Amino acid sequence: MAASSRGFSTTQFDFKLRVRRLNASSSLLPNNIHLFDLVGPRKRRKLICFNHIHQLGPRNDNQERRFDQKKKPQTHVNRVRVQVSPSPMPFASPPSFLKQEKFFPRCTPRNSGPQSRDTPPKRDTGIANEKDWGISLLNENVNESGTNEDGSTWYRESAEELGENGFRCRWTRMGGQSHDGSSEWKETWWEKSDWTGYKELGVEKSGRNSEGDSWWETWQENLQQDEWSNIARIERSAQKQAKSGTENAGWYEKWWEKYDAKGWTEKGAHKYGRLNEQSWWEKWGEHYDGRGSVLKWTDKWAETELGTKWGDKWEERFFKGIGSRHGETWHVSPSSERWSRTWGEEHFGNGKVHKYGNSTTSESWDIVVDEETYYDAEPHYGWADVVGDSIQLLSIEPREMPYGVFPSLDFGSLPPSPQLDDNDDGDLPHSQ
Repeated sequence: MAASSRGFSTTQFDFKLRVRRLNASSSLLPNNIHLFDLVGPRKRRKLICFNHIHQLGPRNDNQERRFDQKKKPQTHVNRVRVQVSPSPMPFASPPSFLKQEKFFPRCTPRNSGPQSRDTPPKRDTGIANEKDWGISLLNENVNESGTNEDGSTWYRESAEELGENGFRCRWTRMGGQSHDGSSEWKETWWEKSDWTGYKELGVEKSGRNSEGDSWWETWQENLQQDEWSNIARIERSAQKQAKSGTENAGWYEKWWEKYDAKGWTEKGAHKYGRLNEQSWWEKWGEHYDGRGSVLKWTDKWAETELGTKWGDKWEERFFKGIGSRHGETWHVSPSSERWSRTWGEEHFGNGKVHKYGNSTTSESWDIVVDEETYYDAEPHYGWADVVGDSIQLLSIEPREMPYGVFPSLDFGSLPPSPQLDDNDDGDLPHSQ
């Protein structure tokens, strides 16, 4: 998986949640290439679910991401691990509320029906590789349906659509439902291509069960070639969401990754979750320009219906061993009393680090220490990795181009400078 989990810990779905207690406190490719410790008297929330205890709120995976003791350095800069925050801040994971038990009998090959993949998505699993989806498109137009021995029904459709500029889309749609219609599942696979060299592979699936729990997930990857620079680029994305039918609980995640053949890389995620009276959000991003410049950031926060809010955010920028880190941890009480602690580091590239910070409770520090600098100048998963994991995408065959016909390229205006966070925030509010 290209993007590691961060922020909230991964838990699998279980719909029946018993809440006992919740405290208030290569170069180019050719065109035809086939929240942390709570402040004050607040206590950590705990939820008991099937005898497993989960802390509620985000955990501090961003420090694990930046300062993994086992990770080998990727630049020639001398490095040691440095602590970036005055205090540890593990955001608790939202508990699972979706169950993956009996849904309805799967379609069987004996009935010539498609196999149902009737399980909801898992939280914090990032963007899957294409091989994990098992996409297998039919080579003929199909429109069929049937009934299983238990009364559940299924259908399968397959077709090809053609358009201008060599556009072709091959797709397969399948689904089914239980005998009484209380449970159902749907899944669609597709591949797209045209004469510009664009290729796309995608999946969308959804489902619901008899208790009213529902889920939806989409995944896609595409290959394209920049009209101005002629550099090949691969982009991958995933969106996932689930909602409980018996509680005021649900979650949503949006992940994206972008790579080009010269080493430029962008990754990010937006996340939201709710369990009864508590909600939480997280956003993070990474940007590598392919020439040694790195930007990373995280912003996460949570709140309760009682008015308590808390959060943590940080950012770091480095280039050739010189850079900075800064962040803030904050907490707002139901009476709007605010506490915060800000901190920062300046790395000069000569073994000297300026550390400073203060808080609303009169904490203050401003020192220069002898300390080497560590940061990742390259992504742990980059262009070569994504090409190796995109074999099915690269193997998509475009329509044959007639002799004397050339693809229509839309150069438009000059391309904008790459931005780290150019994705729609959706319903995600910003941190306090």
